[in-house]
Amino acid sequence: MNLLALLLMVGAAVAVPREDGRIIGGHECAAHSRPYMASLNYGYHFCGGVLINNQWVLSVAHCWYNPYAMQVMLGEHNLRVFEGTEQLMKTDTIIWHPNYDYQTLDFDIMLIKLYHPVEVTEAVAPISLPSSCPVGGTPCSVSGWGNTARDGDDVYMPTLLQCMDVPIIDEEQCMKSYPGMISPRMVCAGFMDGSRDACNGDSGSPLVCRGEVTGLVSWGQGCAQPNYPGVYVKLCEFHAWIENTLAAYP
Repeated sequence: MNLLALLLMVGAAVAVPREDGRIIGGHECAAHSRPYMASLNYGYHFCGGVLINNQWVLSVAHCWYNPYAMQVMLGEHNLRVFEGTEQLMKTDTIIWHPNYDYQTLDFDIMLIKLYHPVEVTEAVAPISLPSSCPVGGTPCSVSGWGNTARDGDDVYMPTLLQCMDVPIIDEEQCMKSYPGMISPRMVCAGFMDGSRDACNGDSGSPLVCRGEVTGLVSWGQGCAQPNYPGVYVKLCEFHAWIENTLAAYP
């Protein structure tokens, strides 16, 4: 039984990673319209990530995998078709945030240094980090290759990158949804009525607001569940750590 199923059975107030993250009611992204989108894989896709410069990818710490076995695919749209735009990268170094807490998923962030720089193309290009912190109501989008079935339905893993427009949820409402579980390094996004939830892309996939990567899919309770929006890593809180880490591994 996975952690998500266990949570739904016992109602435990714990942060459950979005390893089977989903986009419910989303749509296929325009091909290669998200050139910063990364797929982490070890023979198959298992988490998302986001390219922030020509040699570094951001993802969430709970997606950590042996750096000698993990690869990063960029320029992907259809996971099962070679489109000629893909760049498959080996990883050089993976750095967790030193304060990462696997139980609360606070500081759920990691940096992946690619073995060599990417070639920037129309299908592979970095995205800017946020210039400010998100506020309630800001329009954003999330993308990923995660399960698109609702809870209780059969699993359906799409081969084409899926997108969903989602608003930032007001901080007060976010905290009401998850009492005592939201740290200053987290932000909620989605729909409170559960009617068409972006129950998010894969863990680590980017939440993009106004042309900047604002968050990373991290955790949540259920999928398309009323009053339980997705919880994301709030990247504006990590500027100093990201800059210091990149400087330490030139």
